[in-house]
Formats: sequence, C-alpha cells, structure tokens
Amino acid sequence: MGLWTKQLLREFIKENNLVSAQDAQNALKNLFAETIQEMLEAEMDTHLGYGKHEVKAKLTPNSRNGKSRKTVVSEYGEQEIVIPRDRLGEV
Repeated sequence: MGLWTKQLLREFIKENNLVSAQDAQNALKNLFAETIQEMLEAEMDTHLGYGKHEVKAKLTPNSRNGKSRKTVVSEYGEQEIVIPRDRLGEV
C-alpha cells in the first residue's frame, strides 16, 4: 500500500487535469515544494511552541519574523520555497 489510496490518487489526477507524463511530473514538482514548505512551517510551530496566529505567541520572547526565499534543487529540478524565520534566529 502506498501513501495515497487509489481514490485519493484519482481525485488528485482529476483535480490537476493530469493527462500526460509531463503533467504528472509538473504536479509532483509542485507537490514536492508544497510538502517541503509545510514541513518547514510545522518545524517552526514546534520550535516556537505555538501555531501561527495563536494568542500564546504574545507570551513568549520569540516569534515569527518574516520569511526568506531559497532555491531547492532536487530530482524534480529547481524549485523556489519560502523559509520561515524566527525573531531570535534559532531556526
């Protein structure tokens, strides 16, 4: 069994109008970048101890402090992602 069920995979194909191998490769490239992006956001949530826009953020000395752009090179080619920063520069 893979990461996705057949039903979920079929929905992904339909929603992204995948009709060729190139369409599939482009969709995987975008999915890869979005996955890395979400992993970085989750890492920041864990590091700070609260999620984005939570009231708890006002009670800590550290907080989110913008983002920076980076280029990731993978088997899918180059993909630009946005890296979250914290105020104390610890992540």
